[in-house]
Amino acid sequence: MVDVYFGNMSEYLQLLYLSRAKGYLVGIPNADQGTIFRDIGALARGEASSVYTKQLRGPVRELISGHHRLIYFQIGPVLFLVSGFRKKSQKTPRQEIEYAEAMYRRLSKPK
Repeated sequence: MVDVYFGNMSEYLQLLYLSRAKGYLVGIPNADQGTIFRDIGALARGEASSVYTKQLRGPVRELISGHHRLIYFQIGPVLFLVSGFRKKSQKTPRQEIEYAEAMYRRLSKPK
């Protein structure tokens, strides 16, 4: 079972915070949270050009907000925020990408 937090920040895309992303976000300073949530809101409103994102592999993308990174993907009208971490090197950790890919496969397969 995937632990999710339902967010309703947007009239365009529904936001689902998986437990790893939620855990990361609650553990960072409030000022950083505000910046990240502003960027997430822009993504959800379809304003991707106003934030910096990077495609990692297939549908898995990275939202870059200062020194914080959130891994996410979209399935239909839902934006899944999978995990977050503080960027310490040029490369995104392989295990973060693989975890996001596994979640994508799990959540996108037909019921």
